[in-house]
Amino acid sequence: MKGIFAKILFVLLVSILSIGCIRPKTVDTSVVLDMLPTGSRVEDVLRRVMPDQMEDGKVRVAVIRNLSNSDHTRLFVSGCIIEGIALGFEVDVFITDGDNELCQKYIIQAIEAGYDGIILSHGGAYTYDALLPAIEKGIKVVTFDSIPFKDGNINNEILAGVTHVAQEDLKLAELSLDAIVNHFPGARRPIRVIRTWMGPNIVPLDIRKTVYDRYIAEGKIREVGLVAPADHSNPRAGARRVLANLLPQIPVGSVDAIWGCYDELAKGCLDALLEAGRTDIVIMSIDISDNDIGYMITNPNIWLSTAAVDPKLIGISNMRLLAMKFAGEPTPDTYYLAAHHVPTDLLDGTVNMTNLAKVIEGWGSETGVFDHFDWMKELKAITYRY
Repeated sequence: MKGIFAKILFVLLVSILSIGCIRPKTVDTSVVLDMLPTGSRVEDVLRRVMPDQMEDGKVRVAVIRNLSNSDHTRLFVSGCIIEGIALGFEVDVFITDGDNELCQKYIIQAIEAGYDGIILSHGGAYTYDALLPAIEKGIKVVTFDSIPFKDGNINNEILAGVTHVAQEDLKLAELSLDAIVNHFPGARRPIRVIRTWMGPNIVPLDIRKTVYDRYIAEGKIREVGLVAPADHSNPRAGARRVLANLLPQIPVGSVDAIWGCYDELAKGCLDALLEAGRTDIVIMSIDISDNDIGYMITNPNIWLSTAAVDPKLIGISNMRLLAMKFAGEPTPDTYYLAAHHVPTDLLDGTVNMTNLAKVIEGWGSETGVFDHFDWMKELKAITYRY
């Protein structure tokens, strides 16, 4: 990727990184497409491959992220945007900070505005009903960590036409909890654990908790505390406050580990431990970002590991699946991204999210992720040229 395309895309991604203190926030990518030369043939290819979506001369995608504007969110969004622009789409991003009412409002607005596709991240139990009018209108839909199942029950039928994307949440939980259990000698079991939590009805966390409950039933761990902030718009600050209030009641040596089921909660717990001068409790978590890596490296004796999927790859895969729907390609009902274990002792100051693959095999690899279509290669050959 070079020239005009790369320069404008760089400016766009910098704007994503700067939106942390503003909510809600939208990101408009049309400026990038407007800078491409008129003879680029992008529109010609799109008209041939996606004629229905190109009736108005452009393919428009709404990305609705129903989480706080964390590093993980920004990486997910960047994946959506980079892939969308590479395919010649206009991509608008809406971040709700976990406000379910605002999320539903944005879904309605996206349907009324006539977007060709919607990517919904972390929609709640309302997802099926909220997205049904979109499907009925012919809008293509991909969801990530949402509940596009009838009556908000993950055991019920999925909304027809929707692809549900998720991380291997069972594996993520197993990797993180195994890290806790294996860190201590067998004679210590059950390991005394403080659980972090947001929910219920946050699908990935609900799934992860089923593994946690199994480890308790198997006698591997024992819950001795709970950190569950009520404010989901700033989970890090909320977790810090809850644990800070809890720590004075916890004698040194009475707790072994904190299970960070979500990295923002893990960071809040780390903040509280550092403020209290407590180094007797270790953290094993789920999810990762550059910010997380920095804290893991500077606190290697506390934050010992995490289990994660590349959030940028999640965004890329969501956009590719949506493009496949536009092009009339068959798509699966569900798609799961493989989990990885990331021990802190493999990290150093040279490691970040762009090169984590040098220490974690297979990390972030796009190869084989819905990338074999000739029309997709044709579009990228055009956009990457500039």
